[in-house]
Amino acid sequence: MNSSVPPASGTPGAPQDDLEAMLAAARPGAAPAKAGTGDAAQASTAQGPQRCGLIAIVGKPNVGKSTLMNALVGQKISITSRKAQTTRHRITGIRTRERTQFVFADTPGFQTRHSTALNKSLNKTVMGAIGDVDLILFVVEAGSFTLADAKVLSLFKPGIPTLLIANKLDEVHRRAEIAPWLKGMQERHPFAEFVPMSAKNKGDIERLFGICEKYLPEQPWFYGEDELTDRSEKFLASETVREKLFRFTGDELPYTSTVVIDKMEEEPSKTHKRFIRVAATIVVERDSHKAMVIGDKGERLKRISTEARQEMERLMDAKVFLEVWVKVRSGWADDEARVRSFGYE
Repeated sequence: MNSSVPPASGTPGAPQDDLEAMLAAARPGAAPAKAGTGDAAQASTAQGPQRCGLIAIVGKPNVGKSTLMNALVGQKISITSRKAQTTRHRITGIRTRERTQFVFADTPGFQTRHSTALNKSLNKTVMGAIGDVDLILFVVEAGSFTLADAKVLSLFKPGIPTLLIANKLDEVHRRAEIAPWLKGMQERHPFAEFVPMSAKNKGDIERLFGICEKYLPEQPWFYGEDELTDRSEKFLASETVREKLFRFTGDELPYTSTVVIDKMEEEPSKTHKRFIRVAATIVVERDSHKAMVIGDKGERLKRISTEARQEMERLMDAKVFLEVWVKVRSGWADDEARVRSFGYE
């Protein structure tokens, strides 16, 4: 078992046991850093056979999986929100560096509270993602391990290397408590390595690439060098509207609300290299939820639409005309047929 740890604030004290000694040895400065810090610099020195592999990013809801995915890919392809259970699909993110292509799968947070048709679909997606991968990144909050974390951990099959990603390290104020916590985690599962980090720290992300690379097999790449995701623009449009919906309604709106793209067409334009017309429907379960989304004099819906359109334009490098409607579909999250019709597996 290895450990990869960023420096703690202040001067580290003397190691008190074997685990702390390993933590001290893994701090930057104890070993030479990997040559090159950016994709361009690394590409110029690329040698040897190609590597490529599937890496599942797994954990309970709201531990930072989507933030980690976006940081690894280098562009936003997975929606983020303070609201738990935001990600609902297996989203593939691709990053090619030197001779290695990393194919990441961001999964929904594993659901343990309610057995609705929607939650069953989400859990099926998680199970499918971890069944046939080369490496698992098990994401937890640094210093914390809950029953929900334990239920996710119990899903892992033996034989697949698993890294413990102790995320949100920047929110831990007493770093001295991390070493005994890691020791306890070592007893829960035979993790290949421990990686305390923050998904918002570029240095931590750079180090994580170096750790993941050695677990990927030598084989041809699955995707083109410049590809970032296997998801369509229609899917990204739906996810973008849903992110803004949750961001501007906070905890007021139940997470069962969803977004359906009714129409997405690219049209010729004399003033823009790309012009895309999008019609989207926000689906809620109650009339009170519809009023909440629309807001006073339509202001909230207007804000959701405006920010979603602006982000779509950045993602698609196009001028976007976006129309958003709100409809009530009572009980859709408990209706398996309707769940499937809204694009869930």
